[in-house]
Amino acid sequence: MPRVLLLATTTGYQTRAFGEAAERLGVDLVFATDRCDVLEDPWQDRAIPIRFSDESASAEAILELARTSPLDGVLAVGDRPTVIASLVQEGLGLPGHPAAAAAAARNKLLTREHLRALAPPNHWFRTISIAMDPRELAASVSFPCVLKPLALSGSRGVMRVEDGTELVAVFHRLRALLDAPDLRGEPKETRDLALVEGFIEGREFALEGLMNHGTLHLLAIFDKPDPLDGPFFEETIYVTPSTASPDAQRAMAAAVDQAARALGLRHGPLHAECRVNETGVFVLEVAARPIGGLCARALRFDRRRGDAFGGSQPESAAVSLEELLLRHALGESSEGWARETAASGVMMIPIPRRGVFRGVTGLDAAGRVPFIDDLRITAKADQLLLPLPEGASYLGFIFAHADTPAQVEQALRAAHARLEFSFDPELQVLQSAHG
Repeated sequence: MPRVLLLATTTGYQTRAFGEAAERLGVDLVFATDRCDVLEDPWQDRAIPIRFSDESASAEAILELARTSPLDGVLAVGDRPTVIASLVQEGLGLPGHPAAAAAAARNKLLTREHLRALAPPNHWFRTISIAMDPRELAASVSFPCVLKPLALSGSRGVMRVEDGTELVAVFHRLRALLDAPDLRGEPKETRDLALVEGFIEGREFALEGLMNHGTLHLLAIFDKPDPLDGPFFEETIYVTPSTASPDAQRAMAAAVDQAARALGLRHGPLHAECRVNETGVFVLEVAARPIGGLCARALRFDRRRGDAFGGSQPESAAVSLEELLLRHALGESSEGWARETAASGVMMIPIPRRGVFRGVTGLDAAGRVPFIDDLRITAKADQLLLPLPEGASYLGFIFAHADTPAQVEQALRAAHARLEFSFDPELQVLQSAHG
């Protein structure tokens, strides 16, 4: 039975989906997660305990175990373990993204430096110390601009600024975020430095792909129908296929291909974000990982030709992104697969305000909306939730399939409108706790 290592956080949404895909394929899935190595398998998942913050030691620990329990493939979910995955692939002689490329893709400053030649000629960016006086920064940049951390994903900490007064307030907000307890494990550089750059007008898109030994296979282009103009950049709806013109889609694919090559990405998943305006395509990022959270459930793939796993899957059956990624990790080219013809999409349910989540009503009504496939509330009752830019999660996910992208978008919005979420203010909770 082939064995695939999956590097993921202990709370990752996608781990169960990978487990189901591995079971269908007859693959032994081995986990490596960021956890304490003193506790004896606290989650009962036989995972290898590693520390994402110590990449070299984590890779060595995995390689040591692989000497007696060989691995046939390696995958990473989320940004933090991508470099470790690359180091393990290099140590095992497996194809993958080079570790330096994975590191550059994960760092917004390194990404900008690698993609400088591909950016619009008038786009500017600079690194700043989070300890500097923001009034000095306000006097030296043009507006509007965007302030963002070097790491973090999901637009966390990314804020648009209109003038000097606003920049000072936003700067202090970012400084406080980078000092948050959950970021203490991030490298010191990504907590001490930040990036400021000119704001780019345009419509935003996401692209999902797989690199096959240096060749990009584009799996999907997602429209983001909600405008992302700030002050924060919370993503809500993804819909595919894109309604952009064929020329615009070809331009996006070519730009992401160029960006991936500039970063040095070679073999494995990638998730890219770009903006399109009258000057062309501006690639915001190319991550060396697949789409995050449960969003992968919006994608299904049909086989174009023979099955490398002996034809065990019926010819008409569509497979999940997780299954396609496992196949790719085990040596199958993704070129044998194409996204299903139906339109599909996902809504990442935004957190409307800071507070303690109490529950949701309207689930049955939302589920009865035509074209809705599934609705998952991932937030837990009594959990303190934060919206962007400080927050790092969603209330849940809504999924839809239909004949057209417009039907998918309409269904997602209609289902969301039927949901009512209940929150208690933190102050009220604290008062109740103290009598």
